[in-house]
This record gives sequence, structure tokens and C-alpha cells, in this order.
Amino acid sequence: MGRWEPNARGRLEQAALELYAERGYEQTTVAEITGVAGLTERTFFRHFADKREVLFAGSGRLEEICVHAVAGAPGSATPMEAAAAALDAAAGVFEERGDLVLRRQGVIDANAELRERELIKLASLSDALAAALCDRGVDELTAGLTAEAAVAVLKVAFRRWVDGGREPRLRQLLAECFAVLRTESARGAVAP
Repeated sequence: MGRWEPNARGRLEQAALELYAERGYEQTTVAEITGVAGLTERTFFRHFADKREVLFAGSGRLEEICVHAVAGAPGSATPMEAAAAALDAAAGVFEERGDLVLRRQGVIDANAELRERELIKLASLSDALAAALCDRGVDELTAGLTAEAAVAVLKVAFRRWVDGGREPRLRQLLAECFAVLRTESARGAVAP
């Protein structure tokens, strides 16, 4: 094995996902992942802080896609329209990687520690969306509420997409969830 290994990160991600799906996350060791990938544990830890992060390595890229989409939304777009554009861009990535996303989610759903990590990553996405909206001149309160609502829409639509075996398309489910949110918001808040 040479010093430089092509696509080491991708090989580690693939090996980990295969082992997690087959044996379970908790029963899989870093040594087993690196063995399947044909790499060393040292290489693993150059790419990932721990074995959880193998499943969440794309979170930073997802944030970048969303932030870029918010920044690229038309100047006339409302904060929610800009956030919807961000989720639409993210949906494209999820849809392209469909089977892989479903397998990954199955592993996450089977482990409480991974579900907790996913919530932390979603909170980070919300923070990134709020910051991107503030960069567009949206006030902090509106940006924060919009970002949280958008992440809630993503969670509900994504769950429906996963549970439905990727049907209907995630973009369609996001649009439906945003439509329900708009309708309910238009009704106004009712005091108890």
C-alpha cells in the first residue's frame, strides 16, 4: 500500500456505511472499517474525528449549498422564499444520492447516539441559514424564526421522503410542507 491512497475518504465512508448497515453502528469498530477500506486507522483519523462523523461528513457541504442558495436568491425573495430555495438546492443533492441517503438514514434511525448527532447537525444548519439570511439584511429575529421553520420543514419532508421510499420526490414534499406552513401562518396566531 502506497503513502497516498486515492479517494481514501470516500472508501472509508462506503466501508463504514456497509458495515453499519450490516452489523450495526455500535458493533462496528474503526479497525473493521479501515480493514474493509484497505486503509490504516491513522488514515481514518486524518479524515474523521470519530466513527460517528463518517455518517455526517457531508453536513458542512450541505450548509455551503444552502448558504450559497440563500445568497443567490433574488433580491425580491422573502426570507422564507430564500430559505425554500436553500432547501430545494439541498433536495437536489439528496435526490441524486437517493439509495445512499436511505441507507445512511436507516443506520441513524437505529441508534439514539446518531439521532442526537443528527439533531446537532440540523441545529448547525439552522444557524447557518439564519446567518445567511442576516447577510441579506433580514433582522435577527426573522432570520432565526425563518431558519428554524425551514429546518422543521426539511425534517418533516425528509422523513416523509425516506418513509415513502423516495416517492414522491423530496422537492415535491418540501413544496407541500411549505404550502401548509404558509396556509397555517396566514390563519394567524390564536390566543388560547
